[in-house]
Amino acid sequence: MKKILFWALAFWCIASLPSFSQKTKKMKEHAIVFHLATPDTAAYRALTKQLNNVLEVWPTAKLEVVVHNKGIGFMKKDGNVLTPQIEALTQKGVVFAVCENTMKSQKITKDQILTVAQYVPVALIELALKQEEGWSYIKAGF
Repeated sequence: MKKILFWALAFWCIASLPSFSQKTKKMKEHAIVFHLATPDTAAYRALTKQLNNVLEVWPTAKLEVVVHNKGIGFMKKDGNVLTPQIEALTQKGVVFAVCENTMKSQKITKDQILTVAQYVPVALIELALKQEEGWSYIKAGF
């Protein structure tokens, strides 16, 4: 009888352990800021896939992509083949924040940037602020 009780208790303990699977584990709200500063169009494509991958597992995650320096091409209208993906990600709640400091130094106007963009005065300050607020940081690219 003692063995049966022992095994029943052991089974109950094991069965009631929380799952550590990424898909089933209940966790706090996730917030990730991605830093994009590369002109590499392969990195742009990878980033859109990575954003979708995160949203597949964590559909309510807060995601922001901070774009500056040579990465500004990612958000330019002219010839941007990723416009549909960027717009679709915006519909899922992803924020694309473009650095006004970079725009000024490269003489780019808001008319040249995708309409879904939001703007920040200085990209590096935006990245620092997000991290101070507890957001996870990911450098986009390879």
